[in-house]
Amino acid sequence: MTLPSRARDRLLALVRQDRGSETIAAAIVTPLLIMLLCLAIAGGRIVTSGAKIDAAAEDAARAASISRTYTGAQAEASAAAARSLADQGIHCASVSTSVDVSGLAVPLGQVGTVSVTITCDVAMADLLLPGVPGSKTLTSRFTSVVDAYRSREG
Repeated sequence: MTLPSRARDRLLALVRQDRGSETIAAAIVTPLLIMLLCLAIAGGRIVTSGAKIDAAAEDAARAASISRTYTGAQAEASAAAARSLADQGIHCASVSTSVDVSGLAVPLGQVGTVSVTITCDVAMADLLLPGVPGSKTLTSRFTSVVDAYRSREG
């Protein structure tokens, strides 16, 4: 069946119109922009959390270096790390604080060091981004110098 030329021209004009193409383009581009935004938020969260965990390790190492006993140094470092993370608003799924207090055993007059390593699992699951792991493990280590001439208890 052939259409009259006027009807055929009208049908071709309707087919050639771009009406609705903006909606289709928006439907394609919007999810990509949302994913890009979520990736930027994830990257920002990793960078800021890393900096805050570095600060917590520094606070913990300083607290351990001014302690006079081994057990006191470990307890003070763990408490300082937990306090610092809480003050900065970092919510870790799991936190591990490792303290090396061997620098407290050096004789008076010699410089010793105390090192603290903090490992924190930062949650990423709330971003709802496909392909992003549920959490990212961040580790920070800081070493603080023990005063060479202060008294120490073994």
